[in-house]
Amino acid sequence: MTTSSKAATGPLSGVRVVELAGIGPGPHAALLLSDLGADVVRVQRPSQLSGSPDRPQWRGRTVVEADLKNPDHIAQVLGLIDKADVLLEGFRPGVTERLGLGPDLALRRNPRLIYGRMTGWGQHGPLADRAGHDINYISLTGVLHAIGRKGERPVPPLNLVGDFGGGSMFLVYGIVAALFERERSGLGQVIDAAMIDGALALTHIFWALRGAGQWSDTRGSNLLDTGMAFYDTYETADGKYMAVGAIEPQFYAQFLQGLDVNPASLPDQHDPEAQDTLREVFAARFTTKTREEWVGIFDGTDACCTPVLTFDEAQQNPHIIARAGLVELDDVVQHAPAPRFSRTPNDDPSPAPMSATPMDRIWVD
Repeated sequence: MTTSSKAATGPLSGVRVVELAGIGPGPHAALLLSDLGADVVRVQRPSQLSGSPDRPQWRGRTVVEADLKNPDHIAQVLGLIDKADVLLEGFRPGVTERLGLGPDLALRRNPRLIYGRMTGWGQHGPLADRAGHDINYISLTGVLHAIGRKGERPVPPLNLVGDFGGGSMFLVYGIVAALFERERSGLGQVIDAAMIDGALALTHIFWALRGAGQWSDTRGSNLLDTGMAFYDTYETADGKYMAVGAIEPQFYAQFLQGLDVNPASLPDQHDPEAQDTLREVFAARFTTKTREEWVGIFDGTDACCTPVLTFDEAQQNPHIIARAGLVELDDVVQHAPAPRFSRTPNDDPSPAPMSATPMDRIWVD
C-alpha cells in the first residue's frame, strides 16, 4: 500500500515526488506536479506545519517532518528518494551535497531519479552562491527595465516573471521532459533550473524584435509596453479601469466603434508621433462612463477591451465561473488545476494536510 493524499488521477498518476521544503517556486512546482496527478511528499522541518502563511500552497501533498541536520533523519529521507521518480530542491548550490542528499549520491542509489534543482542564479556562474529574489533575477535580464511607463522608473511585475514564469514553470517543464526521455534511456538526470535562464527564455519575442530593429530600450515606447495608445489601461468615470489590446486593424475598428469615435478624425493607429493624441482621445472617452457601462458596450465584440478586475471581482467573473477556474480549499480561494486533459483529467485538489505523516508509512508497497 501507499500512504498519500493524492488520488490516482491525472497524466502524472503514479509518479512519486519528494519535495525538500523551500519557498516560492519550489513549492509551486510541487503543487503543479501534484495537480497533474503526481504523488508528492513534502519533507519539512519539525513544527513547521501549523501557522505557516504559505500552507495553502501545500495542497494535494503528504507532509513528513525531518531534521536535515540529523543523520538518522537523512537516512530516512534517502530511503524515500530511493523509491521516488523525482526530487525537488531549492537550496543554494552545494547545500544538499553538504547535507548528504546531493545528486551524485542520490543517482548512485536510484539511477532513474530526476533530480530537479531550483535556484535564482543557477548551479554555476559568478552569482551562483549569492542571495536574490525575483526582482533581482529579472533586473539582469532586461525584463525589469522594459516594464513601466515612459519617463518613469521600472515597475516590478509582482513576482510572476522570475519566481513562477521563469522558475517553477521551467522546472516542471524540465521534469516532464526528463521523465519522457527516461522512457527511452531508463536513466534519470539532474535539472539545473535557474530563474534567470527562464526569464530570458520568456523574452524571446523581444530579443527577436530588437534584432529586427523594432524594439527600443526606451521604456514605454514600444508596442506592448504602453508605448501604443491601443495597448494600455484607461480610467473610467467611477475610478475603475478598462484594459485595451486592440492591436489588429479589425479589432481596432471595433474598439473605435465602441468608443463612438470617428476613425477619420484620428491620426494613424501606429504613428509613433500620434500616440499622445490618441491616448488623450481614448482617455477622455473612457471618463464619460462607468466601467460596467463600458463592459456592456464592448460585450460580445472583438474590440479586445475588458475590465481590470480585482482578485475579489475575478471570483465573480462569468467566464472564470463557467470554467471553474477557481476553487476553495479550507476557506482559501485558489486556482484550479491547469491545463485540462480529456482522457486523464485532473482530480480536484485536496486541502493542505493538517498533520504530518510518519515517514515509515510513505510508499510502503
